[in-house]
Amino acid sequence: MSDTWHSLAVPPAATSSIRRAFFAAAAEVAESPATDRRRVVGDPAMDAALSVLGDLVAQGWCLRVHGGSLSVRPPTVEADPIAEKERVRRQELLKRDEQLETPSVRRFIERMERPREYGGRFVSIFSLMRDGAELAASLRLKGANAEAIDPYVQVISSGDRCEHTGLRLLDVWRYFRHTWTNQLTSTPGRTMLILVRDRAAPYHPVIGIAAIGSAIVQIAKRDDWIGWQPQDVVRQLEEKPSLMWARWLIRRMEECLDGIHLVDLIEDGLYWPRLWDEPSEDSIDKLKKEASERRRDHERFARRSDFTGLDDSAGADAWVERAEADLFRSKRCLALAELLRARRALIPHLTPRPTRSGLQSALGDRGARRAILVILRRAKADAVGTEIADLTVCGAIAPYNALVGGKLVSMLAVSPTVVREYHKRYSSYASQIASSLAGKPVRRRSNLVYVGTTSLYGSSASQYNRLKLPADVLDTREEIVFRRLGQSRSFGTSHLSAGSVQALVRLAEQSRTGARINSIFGEGVNPKLRKIRDGLDILGWPSDELLRHRRPRIVYGVALVGNLLPYLLGIDREPHYLFRRNVANDTARICNWWYERWLRKRLLSEEVLEALERHRLDRPVRHGARVTLPDTHDSADG
Repeated sequence: MSDTWHSLAVPPAATSSIRRAFFAAAAEVAESPATDRRRVVGDPAMDAALSVLGDLVAQGWCLRVHGGSLSVRPPTVEADPIAEKERVRRQELLKRDEQLETPSVRRFIERMERPREYGGRFVSIFSLMRDGAELAASLRLKGANAEAIDPYVQVISSGDRCEHTGLRLLDVWRYFRHTWTNQLTSTPGRTMLILVRDRAAPYHPVIGIAAIGSAIVQIAKRDDWIGWQPQDVVRQLEEKPSLMWARWLIRRMEECLDGIHLVDLIEDGLYWPRLWDEPSEDSIDKLKKEASERRRDHERFARRSDFTGLDDSAGADAWVERAEADLFRSKRCLALAELLRARRALIPHLTPRPTRSGLQSALGDRGARRAILVILRRAKADAVGTEIADLTVCGAIAPYNALVGGKLVSMLAVSPTVVREYHKRYSSYASQIASSLAGKPVRRRSNLVYVGTTSLYGSSASQYNRLKLPADVLDTREEIVFRRLGQSRSFGTSHLSAGSVQALVRLAEQSRTGARINSIFGEGVNPKLRKIRDGLDILGWPSDELLRHRRPRIVYGVALVGNLLPYLLGIDREPHYLFRRNVANDTARICNWWYERWLRKRLLSEEVLEALERHRLDRPVRHGARVTLPDTHDSADG
């Protein structure tokens, strides 16, 4: 255990009886993690506090209740990898099982398992699981090749149905995701769901699932490895200033200006064309004041229903109306003020003509150096979530997981097939935030050039370890590697129950202190997390410490191009892929590599084949790909 105890303020009680009830309940929680964490004492702050304390104790924290004080001590990462994996697994299952216990999820699981007639046969989700005994027999007879297992990639679009069962593919993906140790969550931004299926068996059973989603904005280990931390780039510029970089800075500022809707700001006297060449502090201050006033009005009057997403069919007037709403007018004024300040600092060095010596002098000027950092941050922000992505879900389901099928799914998730599908899906996609700032559809580049992911566990074996595609598999210039970049900061809310999250969010929403958060896309990064932090701050508790869930994960990164940094920053206009994007039979090539590198040696173990045989589809179904509902009657066996 950690030796650090953190004191927790006691929420003020309306009556002494409520205070006594709170301490009595807290003492019970400290004694037993099994204490009902949903119990209440009749005060919103104290009920929220009790719920959080129950979650922390259930997650391995120590709670000390002494006299009129409270303190907690966080768990420590276990030194033994096996023990640490089990600790994390127990903690993740608490949230996963809480989700599976909800009535809507239980109904979904039961519906997917219930037989229905399709194409003259009775089918269910069980039809998309491969019988382990049949698979083992096929592998013994046919060996490691496409006759025994013949994988292919299926990228899901809304409304797609399985041609063999009639089931919605989104539901198929969702069902199998519920077999993961951690709970299913949705993330804002881009999401591309993937099934890997096996055409070697009837119904083409599912081998595994994956999801490509918008990248997390800040991951220090990833950003350090890419080399696009603004401070790191500035150090490189100091070592090797060049005319190319000087021109890039001017071009980036002009591109940023073009991305801001200016019509209403010109009409209101907040901007005029000559201001670009002669920015003044007074004009910058007026823009910042306007941004503050519009943000305040947004917080007072905004409705979530006014900020539904606009699709590609939205007309020009719709984007202008969105841009001129208080939220985005505020954001535009702030962005323009920041841009004008950067422009003002760089004009003496890089105008009327950018030069290498001008860049060198700018780097030696404190204000101009800050301006360069601002431009670099903007360039990075434009690429996050569009051309780099996170592999948010990736793994095989039973019985394929016993055959290191997770490695196959991982390699297929970064294949040319997926890169092509990503480009096809998002090349005409209007970025919601960028378009709302520009007052017109903005379609960013949609070339997937980097994929990041994390292991579920911070120690022990991971399916990404030693994972790579040698150059001869896809005729690449160099091998494609899942590189281990370090460990994550283990920060978030995955250790808090839905009840605690709701209680903290209510506290934040009911408080009259601080800025109101409407949970509108565009207000900022993760509005729910900010509400939870605000709720902990209202309790007077150390949010930075309590939001560290102590489950660090291993960070991996896969570069798919040879010019990653120059392309992401916009210096290079085109990505230099390591493979040809139109390479033929890439899925088959990757599968052949998997057969030889991973599967063939697994088939030498009779223990592995016997493990496959335990996944049976006989009634009642006892199969590892079936969702196990916690503390409940077995689902219908169909």
